[in-house]
Amino acid sequence: MSLSTDTRPIRFFHRGQIAEVEGAATTRSLLDWLRVDARCTGTKEGCNEGDCGACTVIVAELAERATAAPGTLVGGLSIRTVNACLQFLPTLDGKAVLTVEDLKTIAGGALHPVQQALVDCHGSQCGFCTPGFTTSLTACYERHCEAGTTPSRQQLADELSGNLCRCTGYRPILDAGQRMFELPTARLDTAPIVAALKTLSEQPPLHYAADGQQFFAPRSLDELATRFAAEPQARLVAGMTDMGLWVTKQFRELPLLISTTEVDELRRIEDGDGVLRIGAATPLEDAWRAIAARWPALEEMGLRFASLPVRHAGTMGGNVANGSPIGDSAPALMALDAALVLRRGERVRRLALDGFYLDYMKNALEPGEFVQAIEIPHGDAATTVRGYKLSKRYDCDISGLCAGFALRLDAQGSVAHVRLAFGGMAATVRRARSAEAALPGQPWTEATLEAAVTALAADFKPLTDLRASSGYRQRTAANLLRRLWLETRVEAPLPAAAISVWHRAAA
Repeated sequence: MSLSTDTRPIRFFHRGQIAEVEGAATTRSLLDWLRVDARCTGTKEGCNEGDCGACTVIVAELAERATAAPGTLVGGLSIRTVNACLQFLPTLDGKAVLTVEDLKTIAGGALHPVQQALVDCHGSQCGFCTPGFTTSLTACYERHCEAGTTPSRQQLADELSGNLCRCTGYRPILDAGQRMFELPTARLDTAPIVAALKTLSEQPPLHYAADGQQFFAPRSLDELATRFAAEPQARLVAGMTDMGLWVTKQFRELPLLISTTEVDELRRIEDGDGVLRIGAATPLEDAWRAIAARWPALEEMGLRFASLPVRHAGTMGGNVANGSPIGDSAPALMALDAALVLRRGERVRRLALDGFYLDYMKNALEPGEFVQAIEIPHGDAATTVRGYKLSKRYDCDISGLCAGFALRLDAQGSVAHVRLAFGGMAATVRRARSAEAALPGQPWTEATLEAAVTALAADFKPLTDLRASSGYRQRTAANLLRRLWLETRVEAPLPAAAISVWHRAAA
């Protein structure tokens, strides 16, 4: 396959027209462009690392090329909130960007229902976080108006998981989220955006260059494989939820970037023939919805994974390939015996996730090789699956410890199958093989559990860091095994409402 060398500007829809960007660094953030170049200063810079939500904006793309869950579709568009501080400008090519400044146009010069509700409910105090909350609530408003539904208070809290406020205590903001649906409706006119995006879709794939940096966005799997095999020194990018911090916090140079998110084959979710197959560039939000649809007990883990804007941008393949020892997806996937489909040029191979991680931030990928998909076998319907996360904050926080468990009992109540995978306990996400070995064939009793807990001590020697001490990790890992037993014991297993904060809040 021949590779094009032609370059062109970045083009996206913003403030009612197509914006064209040339000369900006490939790693220039959308936030910097909005505030400095476009002079749209309503979007604020807080943490500059995707934690606070002050820079939240809405990114829209054509519904027909999105792999979004139906709940994100509005008038021919898929709309998602993202952190502008993490998004490199070239990734916006062919999309639309909506900011807090657009609400005046939507509402015909008056206050938008979201803004009016925040005023009525005293949802703004110092005001620095207000534009981010307003944008997140606007996306929620549009999606629910489109569907003809009204969110519960817990659903509103989940929508705002990526927005932090130091003043209000959140109650008046949640009040505003309910109040906005009681006010006269003001909806986004999607027709001009759809028309503009259809025009932009006729452009050739993006190859952007500036100041010695290059950014490629191939649209086919073959083109991506050929490009990366030819230039294995390039960095693959997807949601930038991790790589964005390389630039904003570590000031690293990234001269050659290849995006995976324009390849439709990498954004597909297929469920059939006994396997759930998730394309590597599938947004985390969509991937976790698909996983939770088949294994409902993992729904809470998906909701606690980062924040909604991070899950909208970040991808399942990126989270897996990044290989953080505290990455939230790997323990659950490992417990489910997931395998990776890897590609290098024309060669495709499968590798069990359990064998993918070699050492701290090191994996089995060869130069020019990338994750094409994650395959999760359906397994036995009688298998109980659990995902647990321990962190200092409930939402939008990095795990101190995370775990994924799978357990199946036979007709006599003995352990027939078990997987115990932990993150935060070693240099990589790993299975607790000694603890696993103590269980098969044993009756699922408290004595058997305690034998596994004793064996667990030989599996890991965790370190102490800012998130948790070694002793805390050892103790809580053992307690998560005890929680698994309490939830699955043969007699009187505890219901989710008795042990899950999320289930209690949703009840």
